[in-house]
Amino acid sequence: MAGTLKEPSGQDVHVLGAKTHYQAIRGSHVDERDWLADQAYCPILAQHHIAHVGVMRAESPFEVTRHNQSGTFMLSCFAGSGLVLVDGSWHRIQAGEACLLPPFVMNSLRCEESTPWHFSWVRYLESREVNPVVSAHSPLSGKFAPAPMQRAIQGLHAETQSTNSPAMMQLWVDLLQSYVSRFAQPYQSDSRLYKVWSAVEQNPGKAWTLVELAAISSVSEEHLRRLCRKELGRSPIQQVTFLRMQKASQLLASGDDKIEVIAREVGYQNPFTFSTAFKKWVGWRPSEHRSLSGKK
Repeated sequence: MAGTLKEPSGQDVHVLGAKTHYQAIRGSHVDERDWLADQAYCPILAQHHIAHVGVMRAESPFEVTRHNQSGTFMLSCFAGSGLVLVDGSWHRIQAGEACLLPPFVMNSLRCEESTPWHFSWVRYLESREVNPVVSAHSPLSGKFAPAPMQRAIQGLHAETQSTNSPAMMQLWVDLLQSYVSRFAQPYQSDSRLYKVWSAVEQNPGKAWTLVELAAISSVSEEHLRRLCRKELGRSPIQQVTFLRMQKASQLLASGDDKIEVIAREVGYQNPFTFSTAFKKWVGWRPSEHRSLSGKK
């Protein structure tokens, strides 16, 4: 945890600062936002629903906040450190670590004073009708070797500036997608964790305890804590809350049940307590989430 910091305001923020430098590649030629307008273009990125990728060397006052991020964002740090806001809390990401910021919630990035932050990123463009890169089994953060992804982005950028060969660009893009996918699904082969979260997904309204979760995984409570911290960047109980918020988000976006009914379905008997928790994790209240999803 990064300590006590101010919360983002109600508006999106995009502050790069004079000391921040980056190299990006767009997946669409119609993306004409100021900071992307003069960057390289590779249409093959769109095959994987990638909006843009890049390498950034950021310094304070760098800060970016998106209140309704429209796609998964993966960040891999190769030098220094910075802060990300996700799951309602600030987390420090440093060299040799990566994080996954999910779509359709509030996410924020920020440099700390006098601390440079060098990272590469892959940003997706996703819809609520398809499964995003981030799943119930994806980590918030974790160890990650940053050099291969960084070099793949730099290789793709070099190709767009030279021969612009579709075959070569396809290889670089497929490689990037593989790096993201491998980080996003770290424990598919670990049946212990798979069994635990499958059970929670099937019954999110149950008052799960660490003892029960450990029993399902057939490991000790402390071992389960270590596994979750290593693979997901969350404690077991935080992961239960994450799965509940995911389920609630789906129900709010796709159904017409009252908020108090949805609250009970995901384990909250008090709608106010549910609303407070939802705002902390997602960035706005359940009624606002339903409105943004097009439901009335």
